[in-house]
Amino acid sequence: MERKLTEGRADMERKLTEGRADMENRGISSRAKKLKDKYLATPPGVCSERAKIVTQAYQDYESLPAILRRAKVLKRVLEEMSIWIANDELIVGNQAKVARYAPIFPEFSFEWILAEMDEEPFELRDADPFFIDEETKSDLRKIGPYWKGKTVNDLIIGRLPEETAAVIANSAVYTFAPSVVNYSGVGHYSPSYKKVITKGFNGIRQDALEKLKVMGIPADGNEVDTYNFLKAVIISCDAAVSFAQRYADLAKQMAVEESDSARKTELLKIASICEKVPANPATTFHEACQAFWFFQLILQLESNGHSISPGRFDQYMYPYYSKDLLTGQLTREDAQELVECLWIKLSEINKIRPIGATRTAGGYPMFQNLIVGGQDRDGKDATNDLSFICLDASQNVGLHQPSISARLWNGTPEVLWNKIVEVTKKGLGMPALYNDEVIIPGLLNRGKSIEDARDYAIVGCVEPGPQGYEYGWSGGNGDAPFFSLPACLEYAINDGKSLKTGMQAGPSTGSLADFKSFEEVKKAYEKQVKYFVDHFAVITNTADLVHQDVAPLPFLSCGMEYCIEKGIDVSAGGAKYNAISTAGVGVSNAGDSLMAIKKMVFDEKVVSGSELLEILKSDWSGQEVLRNRIIAEVPHYGNDEEEVDALAAWAVEVYCKLTEKSVGPRGPYQPGLYPVSANLPMGAVLGASPDGRKAGDALADGISPIHGRDLNGPTAVLNSASKIDHLINSNGTLLNLKFHPSALEGETGETALKAALKGYFSQKGLHVQYNVVDSKRLRDAQKNPDKYKDLVVRVAGYSALFVGLDPDLQEDIITRTEIEEIG
Repeated sequence: MERKLTEGRADMERKLTEGRADMENRGISSRAKKLKDKYLATPPGVCSERAKIVTQAYQDYESLPAILRRAKVLKRVLEEMSIWIANDELIVGNQAKVARYAPIFPEFSFEWILAEMDEEPFELRDADPFFIDEETKSDLRKIGPYWKGKTVNDLIIGRLPEETAAVIANSAVYTFAPSVVNYSGVGHYSPSYKKVITKGFNGIRQDALEKLKVMGIPADGNEVDTYNFLKAVIISCDAAVSFAQRYADLAKQMAVEESDSARKTELLKIASICEKVPANPATTFHEACQAFWFFQLILQLESNGHSISPGRFDQYMYPYYSKDLLTGQLTREDAQELVECLWIKLSEINKIRPIGATRTAGGYPMFQNLIVGGQDRDGKDATNDLSFICLDASQNVGLHQPSISARLWNGTPEVLWNKIVEVTKKGLGMPALYNDEVIIPGLLNRGKSIEDARDYAIVGCVEPGPQGYEYGWSGGNGDAPFFSLPACLEYAINDGKSLKTGMQAGPSTGSLADFKSFEEVKKAYEKQVKYFVDHFAVITNTADLVHQDVAPLPFLSCGMEYCIEKGIDVSAGGAKYNAISTAGVGVSNAGDSLMAIKKMVFDEKVVSGSELLEILKSDWSGQEVLRNRIIAEVPHYGNDEEEVDALAAWAVEVYCKLTEKSVGPRGPYQPGLYPVSANLPMGAVLGASPDGRKAGDALADGISPIHGRDLNGPTAVLNSASKIDHLINSNGTLLNLKFHPSALEGETGETALKAALKGYFSQKGLHVQYNVVDSKRLRDAQKNPDKYKDLVVRVAGYSALFVGLDPDLQEDIITRTEIEEIG
């Protein structure tokens, strides 16, 4: 049998390589269509169940060490929360009492929830409204007093050095709010789904038991901590198994009451599967899908960090798919239906954020990045039939989750390129595309083994890391760690003061009114960046340490290599690779502003430094002629002009080299360049900038040009972006391109898109993604949101439901789309 399976897989792979595989997309299944319609008809809401259970459990387990308390709290949640199985579901498991409802995690932060219920009512938000009834509000108010001063956020604020707390409050460099440094649990990781699916939690539990047996009496040093960690792993494994059994029991009960014979059979099959997985290894594709989902779901219930990313789904699931297909247990249509059902479950996961964070990252995103294609651990092409099923499922379901991505390299088959173009043209802003030829060397440069580097996944927006081996904690501490390069330049030319408020924010480094050369501007910028990078490390290190102390993650540790082998929780450095990752914002604004200062002040002396500084303080008042001249005459990043591109690359390099010198409690720092949509709020708090930007206007997104400044077409944008050092930015770079649908019509449009992409990747670009959308449609969606409930657009590093976005963010997307259409 094994020989037949091997031969069968080889035949499938040959067909794929030759483009002969049966990969026709037959559209969404009728079952998935019903589930999607039900999903869209269910408005998001707030669920207080978890919050009440957790509060009582914390009181009951107050005397326990944090690691055991966290395991027992999760066990209590999984025992007591409401569970349900919806009609037509084949994959079961719910996060809250109603699909799309968001549980509350009071142990991480809570005061903002109580305040916003009254001051910024969830149900009245412009962006991402959440229904909340009076009973839920009452539940949350009752538990509020217990958490005062006990949350992770409270403890981080209390632990921050006074100087750093003042920097957070006074500067516009970070997205951290002084009152909510850390509003949620840790996310931004891609664990080993393969381990859970192939071993099962009973097998993982046995590993922990054997480790305890070998250790014996924990008499030495830190062995008591190791003992408690392993006990917490065992409790977590048992909790997951019991949770699945609850669904098995419910499915059997529903089957007894079910009158439809076909649905009765489905419910009995669901019961059988839930009794088997995730306790034991999966043996079928359906079992593997269900085991995957239980793991993903419980991770979300342990900690509400976002960007818990499925990673290389087409790789770890393929053995089950191919075996079932070759033995006749499954058809390709059956597999497509299961994957579509799973995509809808991923879309049900939800999270409520403070209003400020919602304005930054609206559209109910969870950043669950799932990637297909690329190389395997031996360096061979890994594309398989499941890669296409995943892409088709995203196209068919048409929702914002998972964030589908694709890995490309010199050995990617042309048939996958064609499928990527086909899905891109649908206008979902997906798949995002990643270059193995840059990312793998970048990971090697960070000390990863060649096999692990080849096996990377993408986490959240654009962050690469070896799946199941790295705890990179990029943005996992609630407010993602965004760093404004233009803010540092603003302080560099204004003696460390804000142009908007006049408040001292950074160190005193001189003023543009006094600088005698452009080199002095650059030196002042370097000093400002260093000052803020150093304080940035204080903030994130403090958050990391508090999470280790009071909010460890024993359940996640079950699926992260080598936590059990080391006997160390993932939050304390148990993973094979550890890092803290950050993201620079405003690349093109920094480059264009430096270019404007160099050309207009020092090279051509059109305006003096003191005059330009006063003009910026006045927000260009009465100076439209000069502003327009800067916009028209000064070279801009994104047009393949060497001098300005070099200045943008230099501004990035300063930030990156200083960042990678920082050291965290678990490992080194690694920089990246992406904003999610933090470019809006980061721009809102800045004064006018020398590039012609007015005070409060948004910064450019990612490593994309400023809206409307790229005049030489997409190839020039790609050429400019390729001059950024993508290798040092091992935490990822983000490049957005926008196209009107008509630009990609027919074979000519498709060929041009592929050629541009291949050219960019050959120049060592790391990532690119496309919004293919008509601005008229977006305008109509603003006026008639009920007609466009399933309209998905690319925001920055993620796609989102357009009608749920903050109006300012909607306008930003429309504006950059309209500019592209005019251009």
